[in-house]
Amino acid sequence: MSAIIILICVSLTVAIIFLIAFIWSVSTGQYKDKYTPSVRMLFEDNEIPEDLKNDNGDRKKIKKL
Repeated sequence: MSAIIILICVSLTVAIIFLIAFIWSVSTGQYKDKYTPSVRMLFEDNEIPEDLKNDNGDRKKIKKL
């Protein structure tokens, strides 16, 4: 019976850690960019226009005037 209690405590601890990690990733904006992944496959790495790149080499969204 004590093994079941230990397993329940360990599983709850792991679940809480994953919940905290998920909340942290959502709050820091890990899932905000929905446009770039959909068009990333359309360009080769050397064919990305410079105006679509930001400082770290990733694409940025095009602002319409």
